[in-house]
Amino acid sequence: MRRGMILLLQVVIALALAGSLVVQVMIIPAVWRDLEGEALWGRIALVAIAALGVLTMQVFAGCVWLLLTRVRRGAIFQPSSFRYVDVIIGAIAGAAALAFLLAALLAPGEVAPGVVALIAGAGLVLAGFALLVVVMKALLRQAIEREDEARTLRDELGEVI
Repeated sequence: MRRGMILLLQVVIALALAGSLVVQVMIIPAVWRDLEGEALWGRIALVAIAALGVLTMQVFAGCVWLLLTRVRRGAIFQPSSFRYVDVIIGAIAGAAALAFLLAALLAPGEVAPGVVALIAGAGLVLAGFALLVVVMKALLRQAIEREDEARTLRDELGEVI
């Protein structure tokens, strides 16, 4: 991956993280105030789901940033990269679970069934993304194994020569 592409991706991640901080500091408290008069448990649940959803995005972005740094250093094909991939899978799965939870909380209320279905569909798409990253993790595992095999063969060839 070229250095310019990595830098561009890091700029996008930095902007997303800055936007998420604005959401945490300004938008989520405003949502809390806007829900005044609603049942307290509903306010707490909705604001907690929103805050945790933002947190899952921040964790995802941080891990992608760290993986990009490893790519830039040429150190991506190491078993230590798996911990970041595992956290990414967990963050996406957590976001999917939050979407399903939000849909379940909104279903018995006055929210249109189509909106509930859209939110549940978003949870399904997020779960699909988590599965996609699981497949990509398997590909990373294969690439690491091939890298190790190539290194072993180069070492043996060096001894022969």
